[in-house]
Amino acid sequence: MISNIEIQRIEKSKIDSVDFNNLPFGSVYSDHMLTCDFKEGKWQSPKIEPFAPIALDPSAKIFHYGQSIFEGMKAYKDTKGNMMLFRPLENCNRLNKSAERLVIPQIPEDIFMDGLKKLLEIDSSWIPTNDGSSLYIRPFMFATGNGFHASPADAYKFVICTAPSGAYFAGKIKVLIEEKYARAANGGVGYAKAGGNYAAQFYPTQLAIEKGYNQVIWTDDNTHQFIEEAGAMNIFVRINDTLITSPTSDRILDGITRKSILQIAADNGIKTEVRKISVGEVVEAAKNGNLKEMFGAGTAAVISPIAGFGYQENDFDLPELENPYAQKLKKLITDIQTNKAEDPYGWRVMV
Repeated sequence: MISNIEIQRIEKSKIDSVDFNNLPFGSVYSDHMLTCDFKEGKWQSPKIEPFAPIALDPSAKIFHYGQSIFEGMKAYKDTKGNMMLFRPLENCNRLNKSAERLVIPQIPEDIFMDGLKKLLEIDSSWIPTNDGSSLYIRPFMFATGNGFHASPADAYKFVICTAPSGAYFAGKIKVLIEEKYARAANGGVGYAKAGGNYAAQFYPTQLAIEKGYNQVIWTDDNTHQFIEEAGAMNIFVRINDTLITSPTSDRILDGITRKSILQIAADNGIKTEVRKISVGEVVEAAKNGNLKEMFGAGTAAVISPIAGFGYQENDFDLPELENPYAQKLKKLITDIQTNKAEDPYGWRVMV
């Protein structure tokens, strides 16, 4: 437990200017943020201060060599006003896994957890209670040390910002299976939440959008014959009554929502398989009527149903099911997240 968090409160909250009934995703920001600097070989005392721009030297290495990582989390408030997080230590551990890969100092667990909880206590009124809404939490770290030499920086900053947010996607999405570009390669940083991973996705995604799709289904970098992720989410494919997802690797993010879905599905009698999924298998299943569902899974959207996909100039529509797995699993997870159901796994952490 850290007790030396310096707190500087905002003079006047901007919360009265926010329409909590019409929240966009991730573009309205709460009053405060947590910051903590790494310099002279150690992490300094964390601070909670008003949300504001961060000043950096033009030679800061974040601008030149891309040492930047982040996480995505959510805070919820139940009908009694209790605040809660969902598997937050998983986010802390994954951030440090990303930090190791990009040669960024790992953040101590007490700074991450105690700092986050204190930030939520101060900005508790920013946690929305409308169905489908939550307080999105963005922890991130980046290089602040200066120099044009291509080497790791000697100084870094850890920040947690929050944003009251509505749904990430509205309704179902249409995706394009990628045949040329790759999200990640063997031996690369695909398993890390590095900012550069997402920057590299924007161009192929934009090409897909221009063709009338919402997102890209990423395939393996070598043959483009195996499905790996759905945009910035893990992907699940239901063939007949079996739910299939790709195994994690150094190309695929170890999604917290993904792990939760596998556990909950298994405990609710849904057969699951973690294995490679070929594009050919998915196309053949779509043609013969065995492909029942596809959906993306991640923190922001939780579960995002896929209405159809494109491949080699052909479009395939998925059937409209009366009781889809996506709907059932999303309810089971969000009920745990929002304290509407028992939590047999110990995933829910009260603030």
